[in-house]
Amino acid sequence: MKSFRALFKSEFILSVRDMNLLFFGIGFSLLFTVVLGLIMGNKPAFDGAAYSFMEQSFGGIISIGIAATGLMGLPIVLADYRHRKILKRYQVTPVSPMKLLVVQLVVNLIYALASLVLVYGVCALCFGVRIRGSVWLFAGAYLLVLVSIYSIGMMIASIAPNIKTANLLCSLFYFPMLLLSGATLPYEIMPGFMQKAMDFLPLTQGIKLLKAASLGLPADNMLVPVIVMLALTVVCVVLSLKFFRWE
Repeated sequence: MKSFRALFKSEFILSVRDMNLLFFGIGFSLLFTVVLGLIMGNKPAFDGAAYSFMEQSFGGIISIGIAATGLMGLPIVLADYRHRKILKRYQVTPVSPMKLLVVQLVVNLIYALASLVLVYGVCALCFGVRIRGSVWLFAGAYLLVLVSIYSIGMMIASIAPNIKTANLLCSLFYFPMLLLSGATLPYEIMPGFMQKAMDFLPLTQGIKLLKAASLGLPADNMLVPVIVMLALTVVCVVLSLKFFRWE
């Protein structure tokens, strides 16, 4: 436990110095929340809606932190450690490479949760956003989306032969999901043909799940996203275990 705390402390300090997770994982989601809130205020999502536009968008906004940490933070760091033989060196120390992986998961999880708490704080205090559904159901949905997106990150880290390939794969997954899944541009305002195309993105299904849970929509609205996210997690975990290399 002592070695875990020491390793966590050093890895967390390195992540703060790097600034990428601070900016993309927390800063960007907060900035986007403020800008969107100032534009939309407390306007209803649509005429006659029982919830506001910001409440409808909340599930998408909090997914920004998940995507940033799971698709840009975790896989790039692990690929870089493999590229620089850091994972290999840990094999001859009392600290196992597996412990390093767990520490990295915890570090990225902290950033994702910090983003969630801060975004919700701003939304609740400034724009009247509240979770209309079950808090426990929302927490479960958030955990499922986080695990599934992180499994994609682990898959990328496992199959990428070098850091350049990891950067390319992360960008190919992250930016389309950020821009086209409903995280930044609301799914509901997209034309029908774009919505059908967006439905193929894993994060789109995750955001649908988060929206249904936060807005208290009927359970049948959550069935397809749950199945998709569970299937995605299983596939990515299997691929990660099959192709992961320490060096």
